[in-house]
Parts: sequence; C-alpha cells; structure tokens
Amino acid sequence: MAALISSLSSCASMSFGRVLPTESHPRRSSIDSLAIRAAAPSSVEQDSSIKKPNGTRVLSVHLAAVTAAALLFGSSPYPGIAEDTSVNFKQYYGTAASASSYGGYGGNVSKRDTAEYVYDVPEGWKERLISKVEKGTNGTDSEFFNPRRKSEKVYVTFLAGFRKLAARDSVLGNLALSDVSLQDIIASADSIESSERTSPSGQVYYDFEIDSPASHALISVTCAKNKLYAHFVNAPSNDWSKDAPVLRHIHQSFATVGSSPLETVL
Repeated sequence: MAALISSLSSCASMSFGRVLPTESHPRRSSIDSLAIRAAAPSSVEQDSSIKKPNGTRVLSVHLAAVTAAALLFGSSPYPGIAEDTSVNFKQYYGTAASASSYGGYGGNVSKRDTAEYVYDVPEGWKERLISKVEKGTNGTDSEFFNPRRKSEKVYVTFLAGFRKLAARDSVLGNLALSDVSLQDIIASADSIESSERTSPSGQVYYDFEIDSPASHALISVTCAKNKLYAHFVNAPSNDWSKDAPVLRHIHQSFATVGSSPLETVL
C-alpha cells in the first residue's frame, strides 16, 4: 500500500508540475505579459513547430503602425500632445487709437512708445489693415491671419468708456452684439468655458473658450485706461486640431501694457 501511495504521489507531481497559476497566484497585467514575452521567449515560442497566437501578431502589427505614424509625422501620433517648437513669434504693439485720430500706419511715432496692449504673432502671418470705418463701427484695432489658412486669425477690438469689467456671464453676449461671426459661433457652440485670472501686476482678465462644429475660438477680455479690450483667436475646427499649440500661445500672450515686458517691434 505504501508503495502504491508513493507511486501515485510521484505521478501527481509529474502531471501537475507545470500547472498554470491559480487565483491564489498574483495575476500579471497584459502589459507585463508582453514585456516578459519580449525579454524571454516562452517554451511555446521556442518550439518552431507550434504557431504563435494570432493576437500576438495582430498586436505587433498595430504597434508597428503606431510607430510608423509617429515617424511619418515627426511627433506623437495623437494630436495636441506635443507643441510645435519650430514656430517663431514676434510681439505686436497695439495702440488702440480712436477712429477720429486714425492716420494709417507709419509716421514718426513709434508703436512701442504708444502701445496699450501686446500679443505674439507667428512669423509669416500677414497683417490686415483696418479701415477707419471698421475701427469706428466695431472697434477693431488690429488683425493678423495665417496666409496658408486665411480663416485662422487673431484680432483685437476695443471700446472706450469702460472703467471695469462687468459680470463674466454677461461680457461674452455684449461682445457678440457688434461681432456677427462671434454670434454665429456662440449660437452653434457645443461648449463654452469661461475663467478669470489675475496677472502679477493685478490686471484681471476673463478668458473664454468656445467649441463649435464649424470653428474654435479663444477670447481674452480686460479693462485698462478706461477701455475694454477683447483679444480673439479663431480657427476652423479642422485647422484647430492641427495648430492648437500655436493658437493657444497667441491667446496666452495677450496683455495690456504694464503687465507684460515689451520686446522688439513687429
């Protein structure tokens, strides 16, 4: 009997010596399993007569495709993760001159000396000259656009007679009264986000981000020198997904003079 028990015990050891881990063993995640496979081939992989599971081959093809996409586009295959560091910017000086004193561009007066606000403009963007009529009707003071995608632009409007900002939830609607394109974006918006920030110098800004099926808009609003300034960055939705880091940089660079250092004139 003892010999029989010993024989059965030996068979059991031989039969279950390679048993797979049960619930009492800690499970490895799928990522850990892939790492182990890459580091040390399993007994199944070492046997060339046994085919590898289809899942491994499909996963390898997927990872190869993702890697190829990253190499092809020179950045992460997922949009918006990495900023485009190849873009250079110049600081623009806005004078916010009234329509009555409108005299075109040029002259002996330096824009830097008379600037009331500044923002960064990507090199290569073109300035659109603002007419006296446009300045007098909706307060547009400056505008630049991307010549490759002309609907991608930045512009500033100002209105005199405002000593301080109104309630944040009413400012956006008031701006839209004189801006038809802004009315359209708001009317079709999927989401509108707003926030308030204060610069190191104490200047208060309202920031808005509007996402609609047709376009994306970033807006900053502030009051200084008895004027209300509104800085707009607009782009069609398709272009926004391509140039979001650059457009956000333009948006974040806007400041009234006194709250931002002045750089070389644009």
